[in-house]
Order: sequence, then structure tokens, then C-alpha cells
Amino acid sequence: MEIKAVFFDIDGTLVNDSRTVLKSTEKAILALQSQGILVGLATGRGPHFVKPFMEDLNLDFAVTYNGQYVYSREKIIFASPIAKSNLRQIIDYAIEHKKEIAFGTEYGVLGSKIMTFGMSRFSQWTSQFIPGKLTSSVTNTFNRFVGRILPQNKKQLQDIIQQPIYQVLMLSTKNEIVDIERHFPDVKFTRSSPYASDLINKGVSKLEGIKLVGEEFGFDMGQVMAFGDSDNDLEMLSGVGLSIAMGNGTSKVKEIAQHTTTSNTKDGIHKALEHFGLLSSERTFLSQDGNFNKVKDFHGVMDGCTQEKPIAWEYQEALYRTDFKLEELVEFMQASSSTEDEFDAAITYLHQALDKAADKARGKRKAQVSLTGQVDALVDTLYLTYGTFTLMGVDPKNLFDIVHRANLGKIFPDGRAHFDPVTHKILKPEGWEEKYAPEPAIKRELERQLSLYHKHHK
Repeated sequence: MEIKAVFFDIDGTLVNDSRTVLKSTEKAILALQSQGILVGLATGRGPHFVKPFMEDLNLDFAVTYNGQYVYSREKIIFASPIAKSNLRQIIDYAIEHKKEIAFGTEYGVLGSKIMTFGMSRFSQWTSQFIPGKLTSSVTNTFNRFVGRILPQNKKQLQDIIQQPIYQVLMLSTKNEIVDIERHFPDVKFTRSSPYASDLINKGVSKLEGIKLVGEEFGFDMGQVMAFGDSDNDLEMLSGVGLSIAMGNGTSKVKEIAQHTTTSNTKDGIHKALEHFGLLSSERTFLSQDGNFNKVKDFHGVMDGCTQEKPIAWEYQEALYRTDFKLEELVEFMQASSSTEDEFDAAITYLHQALDKAADKARGKRKAQVSLTGQVDALVDTLYLTYGTFTLMGVDPKNLFDIVHRANLGKIFPDGRAHFDPVTHKILKPEGWEEKYAPEPAIKRELERQLSLYHKHHK
């Protein structure tokens, strides 16, 4: 399906470890916008933090505070403050158990001095050097040390929550969360940092925020591409049409995403967009046929290069290409046969048709390698394919995009395509069926087209 909107997480995704946007990412966003593709953010950060990115990159919208506060350049689309009763319970728990907390407002994060420090550039930079297995001990030690020097004041926290609060940040380890969650059945816990949890309303998430944006701007989840690196991105990545994990992302994120790109410091966003044909890789020419350009991107990845000068196919390679097409024609006839006998009869007919076509070709001209002849036959094949779709009443555009993404999913973890030594067909990496098999998506798209037809022809 055509991608109409792209969403980026911020920390660990849109920005590098120095908290800046790479030049390659800026270039990629401009390229998306030039194609009319909407670009936005989906982050655990608040609108005050997001504002400079919205302005500097001319973004269309932002899902902030993990879906609690959603807005575009023109207006607030959705805002869901946490209930005061829940906030008071969180304050009581934090004071009793000496848990540092901070509150996300429309204009910034207020409360814990520790949390403020933890969100600073220096703290974010140094955290990358702390091994994951030590985060728990570092969190507890730091919490106790600073908590003695700068203890949280209950009255100050109660004063802060007089204004709308869209997210609570609690300094805690993953191991502690299971116990803490039991105290707050009406609050949802998620994580974008190894040191803290984000507390939001039940039923709210980045994905739900993106759905609201889609309703406002006219796109559905199948037309969304999203990038993320942390566990608070899991729901988003599992619910959009095309999900990308950053190379620096968590193991859970990489497992659930359809594709893993390079890290946030190594042009990961640009490379993923190029990989899926939303950016044009360097080449001599581009066609006015967008589908051709996507397939050219596919072969650029799979073959390592593309052919720029028009040439005719050599005999053996032409046989391979014909073999591929013939296999699809046989599958077409199988899908057109209601019984095995009908299918067997169809295969017999194809053999007869092949002999008939060969006699016709022998009578037309002498066998010789001809670029013109190859192109003439291929264009007729293309025309006949479009004609078949026309007579079926099926629009192939979104279907082509589904197959294109499935084919690009055949890249192995080593970043390369693997080929069968005998058939020369591209092999499928482990897990391809679960993530990329096109049939379910094709079925959904055809159901959408049928529904659209019935809606317009009541």
C-alpha cells in the first residue's frame, strides 16, 4: 500500500547520540515532503520539547507524551490529562517509597530534580556508556544519593498537579515495575528509558495517537511507516503498515519490526527510506513510472547495481526470466481452476498454446537476439497484465506496493540477498512468512476495494 505518512520516535531514532538530527535525515525528510508524504513525530517527550523539531523540520504533526497530547501545526487534535485522583495516589506512593517522579505538562516537565537531570543532554549522552545489566544498580544508587540531598516535597508536587498533567515519569527499574503496577490498576506503564517508566492513561498509546492523526488527515494505519528504538514503540510498530527498528534499538523492537535498519548514528533513517523506495538511490535515470523506480530500487539492493544503458537479455538469463513469469502464469491458472481436473486441463492447454505460439514466432522472423523484439514482447506482456486487471475491476497500485515491500523483506541479516544456485530465485530469510508474506495484505486490500465498490453502488 502507498505510504502517506511517516512517524519518527525522537530519542535514539530521529536524533543521534549527540541529540542532533543527522544531515542525511534532514535530507530524507525534505524528500518525503516533496512527494507529498506527511511527516510527524511519535514520542514520549512533551510538546514543549518537540516544538523546535516541528519548526526546524517543518513537520506536520506530533504524537507526544506517548499519545496523551496530539497536535498538528494548526490545532490540538487530542489531549487526555491524567485524573487528579490517580495523580494524588502516585504522589503518595512516591513519597512513601522514595520514588522520584516528575510531571509532564504542556509547557515542560516539572518535579524531581533527578528526573530533570536525567533528561539533560549530559545525562542522555553518558547513559549510553553504562552496560544494560548495571542500569538497575545505577538507578537505585543515584536515587538514594540525590534523594537524601534534594528530597521531593509533597506540597510542591500537589501544587504542580493543579494544572493538566499528561504523563508521569517515575525513576524505576524494569524489575520494580511489576510490583509498582499493581498499585495503579487505572494507569498504563511504558518505558522509553532504562532508568524510568512513563505513566499514562489506559487505552492511550503512540499507535492510538497516530490513528487520531490519520482520521484528521485522511490516511489509515496500512499507509503509515514508523521508526522506533525503545519498548514504548512496540505497540506503534506492531500496528502500522511498515515498521522500522533502528540498529541501536532493543531486542524486542527488532523482533517485532518488519525491518531493521542501521543505527541512529549511521544514517539509519535515510537508508531505510531508500531501501523501501521512498528515496531515490543514486543512479543515472529515473522513470516517470513510479512502480518501475521501486523495482529498480529492489534490484539495486538485491543485485548491488542497476543497468543504466539499454541492453538485450542474453539467452540463458532470458530463460531464467521467462521461467519466473511462467511460474506466475501457472499459479494464475491454478487460482482460476475449481478442481484438480480443471487445473490439469489448463496445464495441457498451456502446453498446446506454447507450441502454437512457437509456430507463430518461427513464421514471423528468423531467431536472433533483438533488443527491440524483447522490449516489444515485454511491453505487450505488461499491457496484457494491466488489461487483465481492468477486466477484473481490480486497482493494482496498492497491491503492487504490498508485493514490493514483501520482496524487499527478502534481504538477509547480512544485508544481502541470497540466491538459489540452481533456479537463481531469491531465497527468503527465516521469519519472512510471518512478517512479509503478501497474501494476507492482498486479501485485506481486495476487501477494501470491494467495500468501496459496494459503498458507491448502493
